[in-house]
This record gives sequence, structure tokens and C-alpha cells, in this order.
Amino acid sequence: MLALDDYIVDVLLRDLVGHDHRPVAFLVYLWLAAEQQRRGDEVRVSYQEMAETIGVAKSSVQSAVRWLVRRKLLAATKQNATATPRYSVLRPWTDSARRSASRASHSSRSGRASGR
Repeated sequence: MLALDDYIVDVLLRDLVGHDHRPVAFLVYLWLAAEQQRRGDEVRVSYQEMAETIGVAKSSVQSAVRWLVRRKLLAATKQNATATPRYSVLRPWTDSARRSASRASHSSRSGRASGR
């Protein structure tokens, strides 16, 4: 069963579909997140295969991938210009939470070390 972070449904859905007016970007993100979870690794898939699986046009998938990469929600890499891309779903909200917790932990240790 797919485990979704609450942020995806509570915030990202509204942000991509409502604010950005890019529902296909949300579908692409959701599908890639599910595939990455199933495979346990990056997802290597062509635009055409992704479009057919999701049920949208290839050009819509291309546009969605560009948008997700721009928003830093997706990383895409290729071995060369004609290779099938590998996608890695990013979760910047969890990274920023970890950084905040790390900073808070560091500052509390600094405060004890200086005798405050």
C-alpha cells in the first residue's frame, strides 16, 4: 500500500493544482512517488511511458517534469542526451524540517557549552 506524506495531500495538492494551475504536475509527482516507493530506487521511465500510464499527453508530462524540477520537487538525470531519464522524487519540506531541528539542537548545545 502506498504511504503518502500528509503534506502531499494537505499542501502540495492545493499548491500545484490550485495555485500553479498544473494538475498534471501533481499527477506526475504522485505517480513517480508511488513508483519510487515500490521500486525502492530512482525511476527510469520515458515521457511516453509515463504519459500512457497516467493517461495524459506526452507534452503535458514534459511540461510537468520541467515544472517539478524547477520547483525542486523532482530531480532528473540522464547519462547522455538521448538516454531515458532517471527521476528521484524530492521532499524539500522534510529536508527543511530536519535542518531546523538540527539548528535548534546545535544552538541548544552551544548555549550549554558557553554556560548560558
